[in-house]
Amino acid sequence: MSDIAQNWIAGEWLPAKTVGTSRNPATGEVVGEFADGGAAEADAAVAAARRAFRGTGWSRDRALRHRVLAELADRFDARAEALAASLTRENGKTLFEARLELGLVSATLRYAAGQALTSAGVAAEALPGTFFSTLAEPVGVVSVIVPWNAPIALFIRSLAPALAAGNAVVAKLPAQTAITNALVSEVIASVEALPAGIVNIFTESGNAGAPRLVDSPGVDVVSYTGSVEVGRRVGAAAGAALKRVNLELGGKSPMIVFDDADLERALPLLVQGLIVTAGQFCMAGTRILVQRGIADVVRDRLAAMLSQVAVGPGDDPDSQMGPLIDNASVDRVEAFVEAALAYAKPIVRGGRAVDGPLAAGAFFRPCLLEVEDLDVPLVQEEIFAPVGTFEVFEDEADAVRRANATQFGLAAAVFTRDGARARRVSREVEAGTVWTNGYFALDDGFAEGGYKSSGVGRLRGPLGLAEFQEAKTYVEVAE
Repeated sequence: MSDIAQNWIAGEWLPAKTVGTSRNPATGEVVGEFADGGAAEADAAVAAARRAFRGTGWSRDRALRHRVLAELADRFDARAEALAASLTRENGKTLFEARLELGLVSATLRYAAGQALTSAGVAAEALPGTFFSTLAEPVGVVSVIVPWNAPIALFIRSLAPALAAGNAVVAKLPAQTAITNALVSEVIASVEALPAGIVNIFTESGNAGAPRLVDSPGVDVVSYTGSVEVGRRVGAAAGAALKRVNLELGGKSPMIVFDDADLERALPLLVQGLIVTAGQFCMAGTRILVQRGIADVVRDRLAAMLSQVAVGPGDDPDSQMGPLIDNASVDRVEAFVEAALAYAKPIVRGGRAVDGPLAAGAFFRPCLLEVEDLDVPLVQEEIFAPVGTFEVFEDEADAVRRANATQFGLAAAVFTRDGARARRVSREVEAGTVWTNGYFALDDGFAEGGYKSSGVGRLRGPLGLAEFQEAKTYVEVAE
């Protein structure tokens, strides 16, 4: 492959007419150049995927799919350090966070390798002499579109079950991590048993190729992770063609702290929930809801802890939080917080890093603002930054009311020593994942997705595999 990161389509490295530049958000320095794809790359990738799906034995060979997915897991593990270092340079997240992301990748691939062998249908003699069986078949070609905040894990989260089910895949990866995308493509390309064209990957900074992956008649399922606004457009366009979609969209996760909570356990998780990947995370715990009896204590302790968060380059081992993805994001978030100060009380103002070595990068210190009114932008909009709200509630009913007061329903957490209360509140909170006395514990055997505007469909587990399968019923009548 050339010094310019290229696109991987139909089993070949392909350049593009346009060359883009990737920069380190911590320093502004150039990381590398990449072939910036678009409509031509999208069309070529879809055509290659359709040829591979129809022209190879991939869709019918469970053992091959198992072998490829298991080998992919091994190869990602072997390249994990290089991938994590690249991700930290381009995305800005800490090296610790990047390593966690790579750990998710290999686990997801190994789980999918097992699914490739074990996915089964049902059969019965439903009527005397008449035998019914329902079997799962691959849908065909799956397009995967993911954002830059966790590009490897989110790509593999859709890729792995799509391949396990027997589909071919076309992926549009984000330009902000273009050099890392090429390393991911190298890992996938190194698996010789994978038929050419079953996985196709291109990087795009614009918006010419991605719509083709939604509109193209050659695509059967669209798996999109990103904003609610774009997700609605994807859903509308796919719906016009009666095309299946899988959408994981925004979040505004409420972290509900009752007055009997173990604060020594809860407080570090509340901080981590706000600053993980600099708050650029759809499950970030950006709404901290605290029962009135302990509100003063929690407010003061959070203020002290957030003020002491070590912000710095992701490759600095002392950094607890890296930069935002770019300076445009810093400008956007700073303006949002300034506007919010008209109705919110600052507990920790945080904001743009304007002095010293951090001033050259896209750094934004954690911010926590106290609000009472629910109908304000600070509560209702996903900010995608380490900006949180502190909200006081009275009792269980009030906690649930506040938690459910937004369009989002991706994740939530409940902190209490009362197991019965935890179950009651978890049942009432409208979210796809609810943790009790914990945060961000995931397992590939269990579904992940959102309620309300946070998404459509599920990934991970048996439900995640079903997103990429069709069910066909066979009926045999005995003579």
